[in-house]
Amino acid sequence: MTCLARNVGNGVEERWVTVDNCRLRYLSYPCAHIEDSSVVAGADSKNLLYPPRSEDAPAVLLMHGLLGYSFSWRHNLRTLAQCGPVYAFDLPGLGYSDRPPAMDRSLIGTAAVVLHALDALQIPKVYAVGTSYGGALAMALAGLAPQRVARLVLAAPVNPWSEADRRRTRWLATAPARAVLRCFYPCLPPLSGYLLSRMYGDPQRIVPGTAETYAAPLRLPGTLKHLLGIIRTWHADQRELEQVLPRITQIPALLVWGDRDPVVPIHSAESLRRQFATAQLIVLPGAGHLPYEETPEAFNRAVCGFLAR
Repeated sequence: MTCLARNVGNGVEERWVTVDNCRLRYLSYPCAHIEDSSVVAGADSKNLLYPPRSEDAPAVLLMHGLLGYSFSWRHNLRTLAQCGPVYAFDLPGLGYSDRPPAMDRSLIGTAAVVLHALDALQIPKVYAVGTSYGGALAMALAGLAPQRVARLVLAAPVNPWSEADRRRTRWLATAPARAVLRCFYPCLPPLSGYLLSRMYGDPQRIVPGTAETYAAPLRLPGTLKHLLGIIRTWHADQRELEQVLPRITQIPALLVWGDRDPVVPIHSAESLRRQFATAQLIVLPGAGHLPYEETPEAFNRAVCGFLAR
């Protein structure tokens, strides 16, 4: 079931779709042509020489990280619409989407909900763009339905070769760590500014108000339970992701990393790149873990160039 759209500015629409007893929020932007100069917001139009896309082009599916939501893609939605109609979901249990208490919070379970949402919206094929946790989700989605993913764009994706991430989440999965997290969680929204600054390569690039906007949905009931559920299945998810990768090796992939990423170490990029028959790695100088919002012009240019080929 889909709901009526609400224009949230600059042609971006807020919509809702209900699948698997979960009401998902998403932002959409129609396929744009390069002749419409308004879509190159914040980018160098002289370097954006991409051919107009047909109406039946694959949709651009944007999947955010663990503490983000569709807001994460505010600098990318309209520019990436040159490559196809854009859909940026608040993933199940995050952002302003529902937090069903009994939902399957595993990577494959969440990918299945997203796939069912694509079915409900009658989207047959996508360019799957994911960052961090959303990058792992993009690979899981491709593993479930490889025929429906035309290309993968993975921005510093969580992957099985990130040892630092593995050590951190192994500790978080323990009962004492979960107890600490429950006590600490009320402090998370007020500390969002500090945490966001740690994600950026250059914290001075953070626009005022960004941290507060990220913090708002973290206060919604059920968010902590959902995050703890994801952490609980994290290591099993990474093992399953390794098994998924051989099924998606023929999908062309673009890996994008900031060279100052403190969350998913860049040394894991090469191991991930070797899993694909055709994969390109682009490293953005000076960017941290969120290159799509810290250096959006460079990120958009790289992604549009890859999808246009």
